[in-house]
Amino acid sequence: MDSRYLQSFVYVVDLGSIAEAARHLDLTAAAVAQRVKMLEEELGTKIVRRSGRTVSATEAGERILKRARTVLREIRDLRSDLNDTSTLAGQLRLGGTQTLITSLIPNVLSSLLAHHPQIDIYLEPGTSSDLYRKVVSGDLDMAVLVQPLFELPKSCGWQTLREEPLVLLTPAAMTVTDVHATLQSQPFLRYDRNVVGGQLADAYLRQHGIKPHQRCELDGLDAIAALVDRGLGVSLVPDWLATRDVSLSLAKWPLPHPFTKRTVGLMWNHSSARMRLVQAFRQHAEAELQRAGPQAPTT
Repeated sequence: MDSRYLQSFVYVVDLGSIAEAARHLDLTAAAVAQRVKMLEEELGTKIVRRSGRTVSATEAGERILKRARTVLREIRDLRSDLNDTSTLAGQLRLGGTQTLITSLIPNVLSSLLAHHPQIDIYLEPGTSSDLYRKVVSGDLDMAVLVQPLFELPKSCGWQTLREEPLVLLTPAAMTVTDVHATLQSQPFLRYDRNVVGGQLADAYLRQHGIKPHQRCELDGLDAIAALVDRGLGVSLVPDWLATRDVSLSLAKWPLPHPFTKRTVGLMWNHSSARMRLVQAFRQHAEAELQRAGPQAPTT
């Protein structure tokens, strides 16, 4: 059985589309469809079903999906075992949230690859919850993400990079004398309550009886920052590591009462065959944060 057929099958199911799988694999849609068809012929059963442009696994496909992921992971591990142990080489499968992919991760990877050019990086964007699941399952070696609000499994390691307190985000020209009164009176741009930072912000508002006049609810901190910059409202968000070249006119105001901080860090799977690469990324991430210096003070 050709492992490329399994790889195409997994991508098609994960992305729900042959066209999307083709883009990720740098193939034509016809080539991906042909690979899946040949796998079905070899297995003697249908493993995907099509509904319009959406593709999903059949019952038979679901039964082999986990095994297919395991086979592909074992093949990657075999290749890693063959690398010269005197140098760092092989593929590091790294995940990152969209915010971190546009801020911290590029600098870390630039430094890492400058020192170890034989490392091959596979970078996958995603939400913290999706990346968490992929690290636990072994589909990713490690990820830079927001720490979940529950205990991590013992199969995984964690290293904290930053702790981000909640702040009131306003246009720079706005004067704030009472943070709670501002949250109550100004149009409010809510951070998505499906993510950790949004859940922390919502808990703070509830704890202090603040009922803001919500204008919208967004899942992107950079998008919220852009709207606040244009005077469309204020927001309650973690003091995140923003892209350095963003030229927005914003002010951050500390909250009058202490509250749980959002924690950003590295999560990895202890069973990964590429632990040397994981350790190297950790070292360069620490060095990058030291170079960046402390977080800018809030207003």
